[in-house]
Amino acid sequence: MITTLTKDTFDTAISDKTPILVDFWAEWCAPCMMQGKVLHALSEQYPALRIGKVNVDEYGELAQRFGIDIIPTMILFREGKLLETVVGLRQAQELLGLFQAHGAESYGQAE
Repeated sequence: MITTLTKDTFDTAISDKTPILVDFWAEWCAPCMMQGKVLHALSEQYPALRIGKVNVDEYGELAQRFGIDIIPTMILFREGKLLETVVGLRQAQELLGLFQAHGAESYGQAE
């Protein structure tokens, strides 16, 4: 499931025990639009994955907080901790691998 995150929901979303991959993006960014399609397909195939999106034009303070100056940038969080950062357009299998590398073995099975 993909959740739109705001400055009011961000900290709660990343504080959960279940990892969340947060995509920092903008509407004018062509690679971001392609990444969005990859994330949407991934969320449909693996509905247990937690994916969040932050529009950097609307919530620039969140992008600044994590030093994001290139988009798309995706950060995997768990319990408020930054686990991994990937920059640029990435394929679904690589993103699934991020979840699996951080103890989410069950995410390898499509539902």
